[in-house]
Amino acid sequence: MTVAQLSARDFFRAAYENRYTWDQDFPGYTTEVVYHHNGKTYEGTAKVTADLKAEVTGIEEAEALKAVQGQLWEIAIHRVRRSFEQTHGANTFSYGDLDESGAQEILMGGKSEGDRYKVANNEVSMVHRHIHGVVVTINTFTSHDTGEGYLSHTYDSVYHDPQTGEQKGGKSNFVDEYEQVGSYHILTRREIVTEGDPADVQEFIFKNIQLL
Repeated sequence: MTVAQLSARDFFRAAYENRYTWDQDFPGYTTEVVYHHNGKTYEGTAKVTADLKAEVTGIEEAEALKAVQGQLWEIAIHRVRRSFEQTHGANTFSYGDLDESGAQEILMGGKSEGDRYKVANNEVSMVHRHIHGVVVTINTFTSHDTGEGYLSHTYDSVYHDPQTGEQKGGKSNFVDEYEQVGSYHILTRREIVTEGDPADVQEFIFKNIQLL
């Protein structure tokens, strides 16, 4: 079936439902954590519970602890399985432009008025969302096919002021690596390089992952 024969809602829904998520039986896991930040290294352990709460021990430095907790929360929140209707039931969808790569723009109305996405190869390749008083734009360049949905592998993100359009902070470039543990794909490494002078370089390594 071609894009022209599908409603924008159904076209976007297919890509939404193609994301990799954890099922309701996800038991949680424990992991050793190594966090490198601009030449400093912090090590600890963490537990992510079945209800996706993260507990980190062994890292005393407040900013490093906050960074690790934040990444574990980010990982978990994106693996939550929520139905399309739960997430987007109050939104409307319409087709926008095709970009030079052939990705199809999807424009949002309703509750998420002003947000927009791009879809390519049944994957969401761009997110442009108003969230917490800023606009975040995320472009995904490569992805990893788990056989049960896709996970982003390389992508960037940048924030702008929704009123002025002014960029807030530097663009961040991400590399994510995953490993299958039991029935679940879990992040083992994330590198974040944020543009600046000098650049801010973070690497999170999660190893010896054990399901609870």
